[in-house]
Order: sequence, then C-alpha cells, then structure tokens
Amino acid sequence: MKNILIIGAGKSSSYLIKYLLDKSDKENLHLIIGDISTDNTDKLINNHTNAESVVLDVFNADKRQKFIKKSDIVISMLPARLHIEVAKDCITYHKNMVTASYVSQEMKSLDKAAKKKGLILMNEIGVDPGIDHMSAMQVIDKIRDNKAKILLFESFTGGLIAPESDDNLWNYKFTWNPRNVVLAGQGGAAMFIQEGTYKYIPYHKLFRRTEFLTIDGSGKFEAYANRDSLKYRSVYGLDDIPTMYRGTIRKVGFSRAWNIFVQLGMTDDSYTIENSEHMSYRDFVNLFLAYSPSDSVELKLRSYLKIDQDDVMWEKLIELDIFSNKKKIGIINATPAQALQKILSDSWTLQENDKDMIVMQHLFGYEINGEKHQIESSLVVIGENQTYTAMAKTVGLPVGIAALKILTGEIKTPGVQIPISKEVYEPILKELEEYGIKFTEKKVPYFGYNPNNVIG
Repeated sequence: MKNILIIGAGKSSSYLIKYLLDKSDKENLHLIIGDISTDNTDKLINNHTNAESVVLDVFNADKRQKFIKKSDIVISMLPARLHIEVAKDCITYHKNMVTASYVSQEMKSLDKAAKKKGLILMNEIGVDPGIDHMSAMQVIDKIRDNKAKILLFESFTGGLIAPESDDNLWNYKFTWNPRNVVLAGQGGAAMFIQEGTYKYIPYHKLFRRTEFLTIDGSGKFEAYANRDSLKYRSVYGLDDIPTMYRGTIRKVGFSRAWNIFVQLGMTDDSYTIENSEHMSYRDFVNLFLAYSPSDSVELKLRSYLKIDQDDVMWEKLIELDIFSNKKKIGIINATPAQALQKILSDSWTLQENDKDMIVMQHLFGYEINGEKHQIESSLVVIGENQTYTAMAKTVGLPVGIAALKILTGEIKTPGVQIPISKEVYEPILKELEEYGIKFTEKKVPYFGYNPNNVIG
C-alpha cells in the first residue's frame, strides 16, 4: 500500500481525510494521521481499516522522522511556521510534500535540493492561497492564448457564515483560525496598483477603504485590501499590468464596525496586559479609554469614537456582551489581540449545525483588437455543518487531490512550487468540479478600476 502521512488534524482536515479515505480502496492507500491528540482524528477516521491515528508532536524530531521515513508522501496541515522542519526531513528522506500555506523564504531555499532529488514540495494549494491561484491562472492563460493584453486583475476571497446560519448583527462567525482573523491586515501597509498608480493603505485606515462587489445569487459584499497585492504580478506573469488588487471579502458593514477595535488598539499583539486573567470584559474595554471616574465605560467609548446610541455599530458592540462585568478574559498575560479573540469567540464560534460559506470572485480586464473586455468569475461554496465546513472543503480537497496526483505521477515537475502551471491546475480544477467547486464566468462591460466602489 501507499502510505500517506498527514501531520496535523485541525479544522481544515475533515474533507481532506474523507477524500483520501474514499479513494483508499481504489488507489491502495493507507493513511497515517499524526496529531498532538487523537481525539479529533479518531472521530474523522471512524474505524476505517485504511487509516490509523497516532500521537505525534512535531517538535519530537525522532518520532517525526520515523513516520516520514515510512511514508510515500507527506501532507503538512500544521501552522505555517512549523512546515519547514517537516520539509527538511522530506528532502533528507526523499519524500514529496504538500501544504496549503504560503511559501516562506526558508521553504524557497529548499528548491535547489528538491529539484536535485526530483522531489515536489507543493505549497499554497488550499483555497486562498490555492484555488484562487489555479482559477486565476486558468483564465489568464486563456486570455494570453488569444494574444490579448491583460489590463486588470482583481481577486477577492472570504470565509463567511452562510445565509441560513447568519444570526448575528456582524453577519460573521469564525470559519478558520480566529487568531488570523483578529490580526488580519497587520505587518505593513496594504500595497496594490490602480491604473498604473501605486497605492498604499496603512493598517489604521485599512478597514475604512473598502471596495464593493456583487456576486450573482449571493448579494452585495465589501472587501478590504490584502497586505501585498504587488508580489502577484510576477507570480502570475503580469509584471506590466496597470491594475492589480487582491482583497478579503466581508458582508457590507463588517469593516466599519471592526475598525472600532483597530482604533481602540484592541487588535495589538505586541504587548501583554497585567492581571489579564482576572479582568472582566468591561475592564478590558476600559483599558483603552481615558480616565474619568464619573463617566461610564459606554459613555466614554461612544464619546471617543463618536458613535450615536442608535447607531447599528453600537448595537453590534452590545451584542458581543463586551461591557460585561461577569465574563472574564481568563488568559494569563494576554495581549490585547488574545483578549479580543476570547471575547469574540463567545459569539462567533460555529455551532454544530451552522453552515459556513466560501465566496470568491476574480475580475479580468483585457484588450484585444483595440477593444476592451472584462470577465467576472465567481465561486460560492456552502458548508454542511461545524465539522464539514466549506472552509475545510475548499482547503482540504485541493490538498488531497494534489497529493494523490503527485503520488500517481500525474503531477511530476519537481521543486518548491505553487499551483500556477497547467500541469497542476487543470486536473485539480477539473476534479474539484465533481465536488461542486466550480466557477461561474460571465462577460461584463469593461469599467477598469471604479473609484466609486471605494469608501473612505
């Protein structure tokens, strides 16, 4: 049998494991799923004869290497920072590897060794990054094949709550790592290019500079700019493109409300708070407001941020129970971001039967024979429940399909890479359609970059 080692069995692993188990008899596969605990993996395996769950601490080099040695391919579903040691072991023991995470500089440095040994280290093969790369490159290559000049590429992705489970004023729940949501947009200005002009949005302005978009059948959304859209010009071979913008999708109104936390400083992760474990939610809010023994926390916050009492933003804060004296942060030496995450998790954690939703849209503007055209390509995927989410489906299925196609030799070009070649994206996108992950394309009037879509 062919042994597939999966390291890490978090929220995004459910569909990955299901896909490979469904294929295991036909493809003669045996899954070894290693995690710090077997509780979740045992549930996902459900006594399947072609799989086993093992306790695996990725920091235990001997045990990690033991399982890597006996595998035919390794799938790392660990946090991004932990992939590198696994990757180095894969180089040492001649194993191919697949991850859904962005390629780090350390990972890039293994390219020469991987090529020398004929190994594939496939990265960025989840949803974003992943499906966004593959679906974009498929259309870009078609446009190029027609000898057209590409003028515009905009790409948006969001992990949201499905309409049938949307039961809060924020129109949002955590569908992936909450920490990444809280820290989104930090680490430098958002950078992109519009009509040949470079644009930079500092973090403290990011959530007031949003672009509107409409997806057929799903309604109107907003998007804030991702940190660095410019690097994708070279990735996609669009170095001379006048407009390149990538953004994160939210329901309209989310960003304006989230900006409250940014302006207060609650998303800061650079320092810790004294006595945070005993602090109430109300005490936490008061940390960021001026001292005034005669005014309430609510009054100080409304005055500081100029929020009217009948403003829906105020209702959103009340809904989070952020002024509670009874609820405690309960985290020793918490950063503001960690404390905020704890508060939000009370309200935004997916319930057992909640359904999430992945929304993606690409816009391609191009010129051919002196005429300008635009293509709009959209994707909507609805999850099943708390375990088999749309996020897990759109992350796990591309990972599993890529691993199997590497294992069977359908994908064979070696090196540290992302899924932007036809050899990779064509067979994976084709198979994803069998699981309902299919883009709808339509031609729309070319408008270029529309400044009326942007607020702030």
